[in-house]
Amino acid sequence: MSLVTAEEQRIKELVKQALLELIEERKDLLYDSLAEALEDVALVKAIKEGEASEPVGRAEVFRILEGRA
Repeated sequence: MSLVTAEEQRIKELVKQALLELIEERKDLLYDSLAEALEDVALVKAIKEGEASEPVGRAEVFRILEGRA
């Protein structure tokens, strides 16, 4: 039984080591993933806020976008 536990522990350590090496070597992947997740959270929040607000006409939206608000 202890052999299985020792092997499981070794596998766990190897996986941790591999993940740490991946993070160290490819920080850009981690950064991109986190940035995308944060954008998704912000989008969900914006959608919920939009659902709770009053509807606005198309003309007003374009007036705001064109800077004439």
